[in-house]
Amino acid sequence: MENYKKARIVEQPFPCPYPGLASDTPEVRVKDGSKIRNLMGFAMGRMEPDTCRQILFSGAGKSIAKAITCTEILKRRMRGLHQYTQLLYRTVHEVWEPLEPAAGLDSLTVSRNVPAICVLLSKDPLDNTQPGYQAPGSFNTLWVQASREEEEEAGQGQRRKRGAGRGKGGSGRQGGCREYSKKDYR
Repeated sequence: MENYKKARIVEQPFPCPYPGLASDTPEVRVKDGSKIRNLMGFAMGRMEPDTCRQILFSGAGKSIAKAITCTEILKRRMRGLHQYTQLLYRTVHEVWEPLEPAAGLDSLTVSRNVPAICVLLSKDPLDNTQPGYQAPGSFNTLWVQASREEEEEAGQGQRRKRGAGRGKGGSGRQGGCREYSKKDYR
């Protein structure tokens, strides 16, 4: 491969894994470089008014974790959302061109199957017999504890937490440096 350079990547679109989904359902395509703040702004803007009842998040490869994070944030901000999760593969074609075309080398096309995820969030009840269904309000204990702490902080007002950070002039050794005494220099 030292005689080739990657010219382009062609991602094959995969069909929607949810049959019967309305064509006007917004889809949030999460990419590797997408900012969660921008994705959440788009999703919240669509889901808050009652005009939109469902939203679809999709991500492939390295962006799967970011897509899951976005769905969990949206479920936490908007209670009562039903969820379908579908795992699948997306085909990606990489086209490699030769560095020296005069050498007689042909261009190469490499096909890879990349894992992908599609998550459908809905305000309306979904069929709970389908695989990948998650009911609203099925939070684990970590989410319940975090929401209680948020409610307590909101009730007490916003207080600033003070930590014991290592600022300039702080006590303690920094970065594992050894402290020397006068005995060491004799």
